[in-house]
Amino acid sequence: MKATTLKKALITGITGQDGSYLTKFLLDKGYKVHGIVPRGEVECKGRLFNVLDHPHLTLHDGDMLDGASLHRVLMTVQPDEIYNLAAQSHVGFSFHAPEYTANVNGLGTARLLEAMRLLCPNARFYQASSSELFGNAPAPQCETTNMVPCSPYAAAKLYAYSMVQIARKSYKLHASNGILFNHESPLRGEDFVTRKVTKAVAAIKVGTQNILELGNLDARRDWGHAADYVRGMWMMLQQDQPDDYILASGESHSVRYLVEAAFKVVNINITWQGRFTEEQGRDQKTGKVLVRINRDLYRPNDVHHLCGDASKAREVLGWQPAVSFDDLISEMVEEDMRFALQNKRAETIILKAENAA
Repeated sequence: MKATTLKKALITGITGQDGSYLTKFLLDKGYKVHGIVPRGEVECKGRLFNVLDHPHLTLHDGDMLDGASLHRVLMTVQPDEIYNLAAQSHVGFSFHAPEYTANVNGLGTARLLEAMRLLCPNARFYQASSSELFGNAPAPQCETTNMVPCSPYAAAKLYAYSMVQIARKSYKLHASNGILFNHESPLRGEDFVTRKVTKAVAAIKVGTQNILELGNLDARRDWGHAADYVRGMWMMLQQDQPDDYILASGESHSVRYLVEAAFKVVNINITWQGRFTEEQGRDQKTGKVLVRINRDLYRPNDVHHLCGDASKAREVLGWQPAVSFDDLISEMVEEDMRFALQNKRAETIILKAENAA
């Protein structure tokens, strides 16, 4: 009997939140998964800890800034599917490093598409686009909503989005854009607002942190779970024809509500006092200030309201999110509570040892 040939997927940004969820998803489906990791990057490999020894996972040195390395990896792997998740992913940081952001997020995508065109034109390509493309266009946003970037990050992503469409129309590549609205998980980086909030809530609850500082509490985002969204990525590449799709929950919440929901998980109710940058969040029971505004955390040009209409993805792909916002925040807080308690116990043991010495 002839052996079945496993599909090969190549993931850039494999050590990030989405990369780790997508890796497990594809391995569970029987893929051989290859990932591109910049040389020397070890900080986030921990997200892959449960699959690093999997026989069908291979990591390759490569960099979105280095076209030669991308050519080398594609020539070696000859993937059936390419998922471009690599990015300078912080909107706020992009204001401080616009050129670097453009080089990674914009030109990096162009380099990868060109390598695909030359070396494996029959592969299928997924581009991680972003709801930040819409800027302050009126919500809800759909695939035909005007794109008005408000940050260097969004501008670079718009270039990449356009290059995917050009590759599809001009070179007939199977290349799709997934315009994903905010999606989170316990694996989210600590400098993203959701994880910053849930980590701080856990630390405040166990007594290792006193206060949470935030910027714009009125910003509204459409938050979902990363596991739902990587499933949507895969579904896009299973279609006969490439296209662009929004993935979103269709519900938006303010950062203020996010804070309230996270504290409720640990049985703390937040009440708000003051206005604008003088606003404070207090523990309703004790009156203690737990949340305050830090002017330095405001962005130069903020996006006010993002809420996605994923009707097309539901109708064409059959995709819909399975995890609610409240369940997502509960999962994140509970996981951060586990780490916070572990760290507190470790600190207590060290302190006792030092006092006994």
